[in-house]
Amino acid sequence: MPSSVSSSARAARKSLAGRLREIRLDASLSARALAAAAGWHESKTSRIENAKTSPADADIRVWCRVCDAEDQIPDLIAAAREVNSMWVEWKRMERAGLRQAQEAQLPLYERTRRFRSYAPSLVPGIIQTRAYTTAVLRAIMQRRSIPDDVDAAVAARMERQRVLHEGGHQFAFLVEEAVLRSVIGGREVMAAQLDHLTVVASLPSVSLGVIPLGSDRTPMRWTVEGFWIFGTEQVSVELVSGYLTVTRPSEIDMYDRAFTELAELAVYGADARALISAALHALTR
Repeated sequence: MPSSVSSSARAARKSLAGRLREIRLDASLSARALAAAAGWHESKTSRIENAKTSPADADIRVWCRVCDAEDQIPDLIAAAREVNSMWVEWKRMERAGLRQAQEAQLPLYERTRRFRSYAPSLVPGIIQTRAYTTAVLRAIMQRRSIPDDVDAAVAARMERQRVLHEGGHQFAFLVEEAVLRSVIGGREVMAAQLDHLTVVASLPSVSLGVIPLGSDRTPMRWTVEGFWIFGTEQVSVELVSGYLTVTRPSEIDMYDRAFTELAELAVYGADARALISAALHALTR
């Protein structure tokens, strides 16, 4: 797991390992005795208890059976799967293509009432045009050498955009001005995307802030990884190698503070529209 990944997944893995160790101790078994009864090497028990190896479902079943704690199997397996879902490599998430990953996000979007998004490099997906989305997803498909289901993935992302208009949802988008100046999909596609941003910004459910180039980034308001905050439930972060889901309250608070501090740098309303217009003028002149 990359060092840039937050401590959420590591903390959850250690918590699961601690629960398994307590079950062994409650059963008055040594690590060696458990390993012998389970039919595996003692080092495997040590690796699991020290959170160096994630236990498979079968490992948890054997562990609990040996320790006479079979009533805890369902909860422990659920916890292990939650740990594994916190950090997912792109190659695992997208092994069958991009459509499934896009569709999997829809329930989260439907149940979330307050969205906050910080984008340092690309327009957030939910306010992308179809052509911009197509350019982005096609580039991802080619870069990661995954099956080509781009058209289906684009359709899934477009379907997700309906939450912008359903009512009961509030959106706060922060984008770096560099997002407006980076040409994605060619000049025509980018020009249409910039026009679309002005339309989105006029929606009553949307706040769009643009952080101008040359903003004073002190203290500690520099560009960070792009992230989404879904209510108080979770933060989603897209990194180069994979997808991180943050659910630990203390870490959600850190992203909340980062968003608040970055929002103080942004301009809104007419000033934001002026930056969009300037980027459009530079693109089409």
